[in-house]
Amino acid sequence: MKITILSNILLMMLFISCQNKVTDTNIKINYPSHNYTYVNLDTAALKYKEIVYVPVYSDIYHLDGTKRFLLTTTISVRNISMKDSAYVLNAVYNDSYGKQLRSFTSKTILLKPLESIEYVIEDAEDKGGAGASFILQWGAGKYAGQMLIQSVMIGTTGQQGISFTANGVVISRTAEK
Repeated sequence: MKITILSNILLMMLFISCQNKVTDTNIKINYPSHNYTYVNLDTAALKYKEIVYVPVYSDIYHLDGTKRFLLTTTISVRNISMKDSAYVLNAVYNDSYGKQLRSFTSKTILLKPLESIEYVIEDAEDKGGAGASFILQWGAGKYAGQMLIQSVMIGTTGQQGISFTANGVVISRTAEK
């Protein structure tokens, strides 16, 4: 009897110790599926620069408007030029109030012709809200109108799934001759 009780206690302790507990040491970190090419660049030398506003929905409302459907967002940044390189200078994620939540850039990123990169905002991020945004600044040696920047939102729960896209909008443009 004592052996049975002791073995049950040991099994229970083993089961409890194997549970996935959220601690600072095992928080999930999202990495892009692409290796970025960082460069040292005097950005003042770039003749063309744009700041692009990209709508991002970290969640959307459903049912009576009090329930939130959390979404994973991928920001896709595509250099659609077939011959010119572009540079990602800054990438910032903001909440619905315009407050910066995260900066995704520490150095300038080179995008060769037809190259693309992405940034991921995980579905567990619930601070952005339905009016969140992603501000991306990029530049090039000359005007080429060469970037396509979109957000792709997707979420699933049970048998319900939702996905949609949004296009970035240029909010500032600087072109030198």
